[in-house]
Amino acid sequence: MDISKSDFSVFRDFLERVCGILLGDNKEYLVASRLRSIMKDKELTSLPALVKIIESDTRLREQVVDAMTTNETLWFRDSHPFKILQEKLLPEFSAKQSSIDIWCAASSTGQEPYSISMILEEYKRSHPGKLRTEKIMATDISSSALEIARGGLYDQLALGRGMPKDLLERYFKSTDDGWKIDAGIAKKVQYRMLNLLHSYTLLGKYDIVFCRNVLIYFSSDLKKDILTRIHGQLKPGGYILLGASEALSDLGDLYEMVQCSPGIIYRKK
Repeated sequence: MDISKSDFSVFRDFLERVCGILLGDNKEYLVASRLRSIMKDKELTSLPALVKIIESDTRLREQVVDAMTTNETLWFRDSHPFKILQEKLLPEFSAKQSSIDIWCAASSTGQEPYSISMILEEYKRSHPGKLRTEKIMATDISSSALEIARGGLYDQLALGRGMPKDLLERYFKSTDDGWKIDAGIAKKVQYRMLNLLHSYTLLGKYDIVFCRNVLIYFSSDLKKDILTRIHGQLKPGGYILLGASEALSDLGDLYEMVQCSPGIIYRKK
């Protein structure tokens, strides 16, 4: 499928409007590869024709957004955020409360929320009586990614991307179809479809928010809007953890930086 500059511009504007993702220049090849099967199924020959249909066809719109937003992810990605969670944040919160609420704002196929759930379990194993209850809310815009996450079944290739051997043996069961996440680890996580452009108020309040490796796809104004609204979902003294290549700027009135060596997190003012 050949995509002209003008057709690409039409689709890029649409994608940013419906889900916030800002495609860079010269990404025609990415759009073509990800939408090829949808275009073929619908017998469409141009992106503007597709955009025209999905303005009124919500199911097809969901398929298109799904195709453009599904990305590979890793277990314990970047490692230090999970070390910060286990060695700094969980001790800090468990010293003053018996429950903790965590929101994973871009959960993809489940690797991050399940990694968080395993860290919580490891902490509770080594600190009996601490954190008697916990909730992990995991949200994503991709329905297909959420379906995989809820299933909790991963092949050897997926588990080879960052899963430590001891945690694999402790929290997964080998089946004929792959490796199944432990029911106790899965039970801590609640999955919900959410577009970060939409309201968060029904999600409730959280002690910690993981919003990692998703803001890089948005414009600076949209990043600021999302981070401002996440601030409203954090409990007093709550924290937000961003991706390794992401930083929180122009919001010094809402957050204060906390150096963790390695890693930086931000606390709600």
